[in-house]
Amino acid sequence: MNEQHELLRETLERLFADHLTREVMEAAEQGEWPAALWKELEENGLTQPLLDEDSSFDDARVIFEVAGGRAAPVPLAETALAGWLLRGAGLDAPDGPISLASGESLTLTEGGRLSGSAERVPWGRNAPHVVAEVRGEDGVRIALVESGAADCAAGTNLALEPRDTLRFDRATVLACAPIALLQEGESLRLYGALVRSAQIVGGLDYLLAESVRFVGDRVQFGRPLAKFQAIQHMLAVLASETAAAGAATQAAFLAADRGNAAFEIAAAKIRSGEAAGEAARIAHQVHGAIGFTYEHALHFATRRLWSWRAEFGAEAFWAETLGVAVAARGADALWSDLTAR
Repeated sequence: MNEQHELLRETLERLFADHLTREVMEAAEQGEWPAALWKELEENGLTQPLLDEDSSFDDARVIFEVAGGRAAPVPLAETALAGWLLRGAGLDAPDGPISLASGESLTLTEGGRLSGSAERVPWGRNAPHVVAEVRGEDGVRIALVESGAADCAAGTNLALEPRDTLRFDRATVLACAPIALLQEGESLRLYGALVRSAQIVGGLDYLLAESVRFVGDRVQFGRPLAKFQAIQHMLAVLASETAAAGAATQAAFLAADRGNAAFEIAAAKIRSGEAAGEAARIAHQVHGAIGFTYEHALHFATRRLWSWRAEFGAEAFWAETLGVAVAARGADALWSDLTAR
């Protein structure tokens, strides 16, 4: 971790320590928008880390990881990714949270109006603007629309984060342009998988730290749980899963800065998703009964890990995507494709 990453991490940790309380988390799960938290993030320039041409995905990764580890109930990753897409299309990013929407039925009608529906839109009811991915004969385009122009059917994921269905009927498009930053065959889903991988890694870091702390403090049969060999083995597995997911995700973010990162992003989403399931199982097991209660904070992380691993494509989707690509390239290209990375 370089000096800039350390500064980013320290800044975010202080901000979340001051403004992301248990009360804020619980209120968010009841549907209350954490306006004060979002204001602090925005005023500190943390909601749009990819707007400048000299900004990097690897710097943004630190922000996504810390926010994921803190289970921040705001669309920080979505807003940052939306800003990057708008910048690449030569469009200005509006202030405030921005959500992301894609769907096979989303189309631009004559006159440049948006129609169709998008399911499981993150914070669709809270974000004033939505960046929608629309495919047409001339390729992939993005459209910036106001979320208020859609009929919103509220929904949530397992972590009780808003995942809404937005239905547009000839909605006015504020701006529309081709997505210049995406390579052929890439999509919003690909980069959504990238940011979710970083959030998962942050959640894994949290589970590891909390589990190590808990077994060091908890005493059973006259000695700390950390002294039991079975517990040590479980924590070693948790640590290895966290490290593997972190390495794969960092490689994907570095590849995103270079361009043509489809392989690395798919691999990162697969590896982080696999780690999420194993890590959540181990963390709850070492915490015992207390870890399954709402009063303990563990579930804020594990419910998000279970949700995020499925969003923007689960492991099976990306494994199949990689398999199809490998088969299309042929056996002779397999070794060079792997070793060239």
